Amino acid sequence: MSIIRPAVPRDAYAIAAILNQIIRDTTVTFNSVEKTEAEVAAGIAEADAYFVAELDNAVVGYASFGPFRQGIGYEAVKEHSICLHPDVRVSGIGSKLLENIEKSAKSMGVRNMVAGVSIENDAGLKFHAKHGYERVGHLPAIGQKFNRSIDLVLMQKTL
Repeated sequence: MSIIRPAVPRDAYAIAAILNQIIRDTTVTFNSVEKTEAEVAAGIAEADAYFVAELDNAVVGYASFGPFRQGIGYEAVKEHSICLHPDVRVSGIGSKLLENIEKSAKSMGVRNMVAGVSIENDAGLKFHAKHGYERVGHLPAIGQKFNRSIDLVLMQKTL
């Protein structure tokens, strides 16, 4: 049974391990520079909300959200990130994490949640569509990774 709880600084090592595998090996993120434990801990402190999923006392995924864009006109719009350890993908843990960040965002007065999903992340596109996110934008060749250009799909859900 998985447990979803707010992230704390001591989770940074496990979160970095999950994220850095994704950075190294996939085009899920266009970031190509691995995160240090300190950078992840700072991200936990800076995010509007940050949750982890635990399974058998080990962190196996996380979800967070923060500003979509700067400026007061965007205060009710947030962008989220969800990453899971490869062993727990398609287990329902991602859905639980998404449910928690959406509930948290809604309680803060957030009206819209945005996801930026690599066009090559078919599982991410399907996951968001399954949870009510609609494709609202397509940015061709906007990202760079592994010496090539990659499209980004923007997906949005009204909470």
